[in-house]
Amino acid sequence: MKTKELAKLYRVDEPQTFRLSRQDAADIRGPARSKDEAGELLAADIERLSELQDKLYAQSQWSLLLVFQAMDAAGKDSTIKHVMSGINPQGCQVHSFKAPSAEELGHDFLWRCEKCLPERGSIGIFNRSYYEEVLVVRVHPELLQNQRLPKPLLTPRLWHDRFEYINSFERHLARNGTIILKFFLHVSKEEQRKRFLKRLQEPAKHWKFSAADLSERAHWKDYLAAYEDMIRHTSTPEAPWFVIPADHKWYARLVVAAAIIETLESLNLAYPELNPAHQKELKALRRRLEREL
Repeated sequence: MKTKELAKLYRVDEPQTFRLSRQDAADIRGPARSKDEAGELLAADIERLSELQDKLYAQSQWSLLLVFQAMDAAGKDSTIKHVMSGINPQGCQVHSFKAPSAEELGHDFLWRCEKCLPERGSIGIFNRSYYEEVLVVRVHPELLQNQRLPKPLLTPRLWHDRFEYINSFERHLARNGTIILKFFLHVSKEEQRKRFLKRLQEPAKHWKFSAADLSERAHWKDYLAAYEDMIRHTSTPEAPWFVIPADHKWYARLVVAAAIIETLESLNLAYPELNPAHQKELKALRRRLEREL
């Protein structure tokens, strides 16, 4: 199996039958069976990704939006850091969405993310996203009070309505040249426990931990149910979900890189071709510079 084919194993193409309980967070398949092997393959993928991004930026027709969602300590930050390490910063923006501000709460739930979308030729990365509105807000429905929604809208259909809004929003983006890839980094509860302990044992990682992390861990089953329902309702051909095994960070990075490369290669990206008049002008300019010698 080639590295770029890994992503197909984890893309949710039949969401109606998807069950999160059937997904193994420690799964390892494909060309790499160890961290060292994966490191070599990832280095090659990073180089290839850099080449593709250069053409994406130069062509300036498509944009790419990468959405990352996960339970705490699943490795979103490190995955973004490693996979995108070869990317030209001029053509990439990362947005991390925390608790919404008062201004953001005064708008519809898509507003704060919509204004951060990547322009043509660019890659946008959402570290958490508008999907928090059908995840953390669903697990903690009391947060809806802060959004000051009219009472007639607070019905049992609220979450399904939001799924419909999201699907329409992503379909609109796709029809206007934005390619959307969504990654759920699937970590097991036991692996999360180990990573939390590591953060508490290493002073350099203390800043990553808070009491709220343990509070959210107590809602593990509720979150899994919310994630499953979200994936079942919002994995579409225009914006597919990839459920990435994340108990081994090195493997998750390899799969994410494979999905991005496969997608960019499918666009047949190329540097812009110059018309004859422009080519003639460049030749004249080159001769002018050469004469200076």
